[in-house]
Amino acid sequence: QLQASGGGLVQTGGSLRLSCAASERTFSKYHMGWFRQAPGKEREFVAAIRWSDGNTYYADSVSGRFTFSRDTAKNTAFLQMNDLKPEDTALYYCAARFTGSFRVTLTKEVNSYRSWGQGTLVTVSS
Repeated sequence: QLQASGGGLVQTGGSLRLSCAASERTFSKYHMGWFRQAPGKEREFVAAIRWSDGNTYYADSVSGRFTFSRDTAKNTAFLQMNDLKPEDTALYYCAARFTGSFRVTLTKEVNSYRSWGQGTLVTVSS
């Protein structure tokens, strides 16, 4: 199970850090992803991380502003979001993808992630 937290209300240009805690004891052969869904829009990819080596992949819209990291000892991932914009407003979901391998390429495909946490709301005011 995944437990997301850290959302809130912030002004344009501000920062937030989202967390996603995983209950699995061994997460080494997983990828974790963050997705977001704004009202009236489809769920979209934000970022992904390969748990085994910390390799990351970002959507163009957040690259350079968001940083995805993980604490392997705590099975917790973090999405540091800087320079937030009103268009970042959405419900943010963390998700996990079991790959069974340490070397599978990261993906932005929603359907590749089978475990989902509840959303945490991020609102950026202008």
